[in-house]
Amino acid sequence: MSTIRELRSREWTKYILPVVGLLAVALFPLFRPPLDGFMDDSILALAYVVMALGLNLVVGFAGLLDLGYVAFYALGSMVVGWWASDFFTGAGGDKGIHIGVTGFAKTLLGIHVNFLLLLIGAILVCAIAGAIIGLPTLRLRGDYIAIVTLAFGEIIGRIFANGDEISFFGNYKLSNGRQSIAPIDSIDLPFLKPFDSAINLRPYYWTAFALVLVVLFVNFRLRDSKLGRAWIALREDEVAAASMGVPLVRTKLLAYATGGAFGGISGAFLGAYFSSVNANSFQFGFSIFILGMVILGGLGSIWGVVLGAVALSFVNSRLIPDVLDQGWIGHKLTDLGLDFQFTEISFGIFGFILVIMMVLRPEGLVPERRRKMELTEGIGESEAVFEARA
Repeated sequence: MSTIRELRSREWTKYILPVVGLLAVALFPLFRPPLDGFMDDSILALAYVVMALGLNLVVGFAGLLDLGYVAFYALGSMVVGWWASDFFTGAGGDKGIHIGVTGFAKTLLGIHVNFLLLLIGAILVCAIAGAIIGLPTLRLRGDYIAIVTLAFGEIIGRIFANGDEISFFGNYKLSNGRQSIAPIDSIDLPFLKPFDSAINLRPYYWTAFALVLVVLFVNFRLRDSKLGRAWIALREDEVAAASMGVPLVRTKLLAYATGGAFGGISGAFLGAYFSSVNANSFQFGFSIFILGMVILGGLGSIWGVVLGAVALSFVNSRLIPDVLDQGWIGHKLTDLGLDFQFTEISFGIFGFILVIMMVLRPEGLVPERRRKMELTEGIGESEAVFEARA
């Protein structure tokens, strides 16, 4: 017992579990077939983790309720649709424009940019969009922020859905409207062959995992930075934070811009993974889906959001279609003469899960230490303000 206590007291022991967990996740594809359906679900889960971590910066850290996060998914996906396909067919004349691409993509018309440059482009576009979306909310609080962000999400989604009627630079359209922009170039990373989702999903998995690691690192650094403490102070008491010298305008805009950038990264990856970009997927329900991951895991908790994103993603891709619809419950409903599919009420199931969480564990699956203390011990909220000034 004394040896165990001694090990627990050492600083490095707290890193053992995360390192072992990350190593297991990294090696997971080696034990599955290259075109495994479960790996496909895992890739989507990792992409949603990146998006949920971005929304957690806005909602969990800064306390700014964002109901229009789908806008950043849309913008990130459209960056890939514009710059990694033949959408702008006339660009560059008969040769097209090719930047950092190899193989078959180098022979195609349109604009074709290397995936790493596309990620940078998605980050810039979504960060600027986040700051623009944040500007009207600077004087607003609570529900009013949610309404404004909801409106922006709907506006951007509708613009892309009707983008085939919007012309610029001559005959170029903003989007293909309700039609998909396809095919999208395969991911082409330096020193590697272009990915092919029809042969092997492992490279996509490891790419998504690498994005998760980068976003996790940035999240931890931001949480422990002066900016992160300012976000927490803003979340707890905006008036007190301002009185203690926290610059509200800059702090809010940085939260929206940073969270939007992460959403753009995930959107760009998903556009390349699906090999198509369709404006029909830019729906309000997607924002609620990502917000549910944050709430389920625990507002402000980085590891909690990771767990919540993975859990809700697999509920959506595995539990509902495979277990409920195709399993014993689904067959039982069919035997009773009920023409009913659980996929038709998937958001109702998500809502039920969140209600249960709010009743049984309102702080989330893996709560942030400060929020858990506030909910369970009634500790005052002013502590964060003094931390922000440090």
